[in-house]
Amino acid sequence: MKIVLSVSIAVWLAGALDAAAQLRLPHPLHAEGYSLAANAADPVKPATEPVGTERDVPAPTPQQLWLRSAGLIVGGSLLIAAYGLNKWWNEGFTGDFRTEDENWFSQGTKYGGADKVGHAWFSYFSARIFSQGFEAAGNERGAAQRLGFWTALGIMVGVEVVDGFSRQYRFSKEDAVMNLAGAGLGYWIERSPDLDRLADFRLLYRKSEGNDWDPPGDYSGQTYLLVAKANGLPGLRQHGVLRYFELAMGYGTRGYESTPGAEGQRNLYYGVSLNLSEALAQTVFRGARERSRTQRATDMFLEFVQVPGTAALAKHQL
Repeated sequence: MKIVLSVSIAVWLAGALDAAAQLRLPHPLHAEGYSLAANAADPVKPATEPVGTERDVPAPTPQQLWLRSAGLIVGGSLLIAAYGLNKWWNEGFTGDFRTEDENWFSQGTKYGGADKVGHAWFSYFSARIFSQGFEAAGNERGAAQRLGFWTALGIMVGVEVVDGFSRQYRFSKEDAVMNLAGAGLGYWIERSPDLDRLADFRLLYRKSEGNDWDPPGDYSGQTYLLVAKANGLPGLRQHGVLRYFELAMGYGTRGYESTPGAEGQRNLYYGVSLNLSEALAQTVFRGARERSRTQRATDMFLEFVQVPGTAALAKHQL
């Protein structure tokens, strides 16, 4: 087991290679040439005002910046590796790399395509969280966004590579494409504040019948929603009522993990949802001009998660 664990962690670190390659160790005599950017022509300077601080603090040195960024990449990789060893690869590995055609969203697939949207959502979530983490570590915003994208994509490609060697799964090109799409969407939204104010990509989860509470693995309990927020439009931002509402559309499957032989459902969802961040901002947080740390954390959570009971959705079965 120790050998398997060591090999698996080594594979995980290789999966983050694409992101780690962004890091350039500073020469001790030429620290000013240090770069975390995707290419040396686009230098990265330490942020003068680290994100999330309440007061001025000294900017990190290039060495500190490198260590913090490397720590985010390695730490994130190891966390996902630990989860995977416990949940995805607990039956061990083979000596062969195997692939599988999963046929996208077809009716006869194992999960009806819910797992594909799940890959996109988690890659999106990871790209955005890593981007903000790299910026908080002291990287300039553009460099943090690039590092966030490559780190999320590198880790998710690593998952697929390990799947190819695992006994339980296979490498899936469909998963790899959805990883790229999700990380790309996260990068795009991070780079566009106007789009960030307007749109969210969220997971709505309710435990499905016969399954334990398991948001990452209970595919029949997942609904993935793209929402357009009224308060993201200048003409509606100050409207007394409409500012609290959103238009939502999404995808989810039901019944694919229930009674053997039962036909699963693939559903498109559409409807109206409550902008809970806006509602809390005007009530609990009393319309504060500057958001507190608690409000910022709450807003971040609600960018990725649709709280059950806050959306009225109709469905169309495919």
